[in-house]
Amino acid sequence: MNTTSLRAILAALAFTLLPGAAHSADLLSQQCVACHAIAKPEKASLERILERKGPDLYYAGAKFNQEWLVAWLQNPTTIRPGGAMFLHAVKAGADRAVDTIDAAKVAPHPKLSAADAKAAAELLMALKPDGLVTPGAHKGEPGGSMASMLFSKLRGCTSCHAAKPGDAPLSGPELYSAGARLQPDFMLAYMKDPQRFDPHTWMPTLGLTDADMQKLTSYMSTLKNQEKK
Repeated sequence: MNTTSLRAILAALAFTLLPGAAHSADLLSQQCVACHAIAKPEKASLERILERKGPDLYYAGAKFNQEWLVAWLQNPTTIRPGGAMFLHAVKAGADRAVDTIDAAKVAPHPKLSAADAKAAAELLMALKPDGLVTPGAHKGEPGGSMASMLFSKLRGCTSCHAAKPGDAPLSGPELYSAGARLQPDFMLAYMKDPQRFDPHTWMPTLGLTDADMQKLTSYMSTLKNQEKK
């Protein structure tokens, strides 16, 4: 999608949703799209993934909780230790046995004012592609006594994702704030088939049973109060 058509979509969204619409559309079309795809890319390629600066946001409205998004845009915290492309920032550790992140190579996310954060979040929450996330797919039942073990040991989530602040995994986003940040139906859909969202994502299709995905989603939905301050 070219810049002209992207601006037209954003302007239409803004004028439908918000007062101060011209500024709101400009906020996304000039700032957010510098690093993020807010329309589904016409062609998925490995080169595009390797060059992008931030994660795709074309399904942001089906992914994020709006309250979290408004707060985070005003005071961004680290979600991915090495940024969207951690290979650009990874370096060998002192003993060359454990990789570490060179924080100087990870660009900080800009902070928005309260008004701009609210405007950007409302526009982003309108981005909900049909058929990508099924509303109500997560049944909302408790994960049970095995859910924590499924996450930490049996299904390998902690190989790539930090379960608490200070954990070592580098390649995936932290999940200790997943319950505050992410919608349960998105977590379930992404876990089931991450390549539907991004054909070249690092996240593998794990082939989990529906029961395990339901339990893991319920467990991750509880991870709200350990968020890094």
